[in-house]
Amino acid sequence: MLKATLLKATEAGGKILQQYFNGSFQIDSKSTVNDLVTEADKQAETAILSAIRETYPDHYILSEEAGEISTPSNTKWIIDPLDGTVNFAHGIPLCCVSIGVEVDGEVIMGAVYNPFMNEFFFAEKGQGATLNGQPIRVSAKPELAKACLVTGFPYTWEDEPNDPVVVFGRFIRQGLPLRRLGSAAIDLCWVAAGRFDGFYEHKLNAWDSAAGFIIVEEAGGKVTDFKGNRFSPHQKKIIATNGIIHDELLAAVNGK
Repeated sequence: MLKATLLKATEAGGKILQQYFNGSFQIDSKSTVNDLVTEADKQAETAILSAIRETYPDHYILSEEAGEISTPSNTKWIIDPLDGTVNFAHGIPLCCVSIGVEVDGEVIMGAVYNPFMNEFFFAEKGQGATLNGQPIRVSAKPELAKACLVTGFPYTWEDEPNDPVVVFGRFIRQGLPLRRLGSAAIDLCWVAAGRFDGFYEHKLNAWDSAAGFIIVEEAGGKVTDFKGNRFSPHQKKIIATNGIIHDELLAAVNGK
């Protein structure tokens, strides 16, 4: 029932995004002028929460727009109704619904749906990861020097040693192909599918990464924080790889 509800809620959010895409909708700013929220974010979130509450009215909710809806339940839904809002607002179809399910503090299930590319990623702990129902696997790239990487940048950042710009410049000077798609959830899923060999980002929220990180792990990859500890979506920094290049990417991000 938990899986069925997750799939239903994710699909419901995706349908709303399709209705609004390339149409006319209200756009507002949050923390900065380019940290956007649209009418589609809010309506997709409403549809997702409705689908969840039909079956699980008492579950804990952590969602980007609604915030934290705390209950005594040991099951928490971690929701980004529209990851890649800036892309969406500009008619760029690299955006998605991302929902993770956490039980007793551990993410056990995740779904990421990009309706514009018809790509539905799903993973359940111990059961592997799929794209549109077909099993996926991380790449077998053996070394960082030949890897294709992806990253993202925070909307706000104070200059400090080894910050996002410094790390980005380090990779560029080495001639590594490093992409920036604008959706952390898609970045993670594309690592899981073997399209990218590694992903790192300095400042994410739980709803950005909760679904994607279990999809990477279940596809055979490795996900940690910047210290090499097992990843939790409730901290900001993330490195996700095929596992083979993980130590190299971890060292490179940390300037070692």
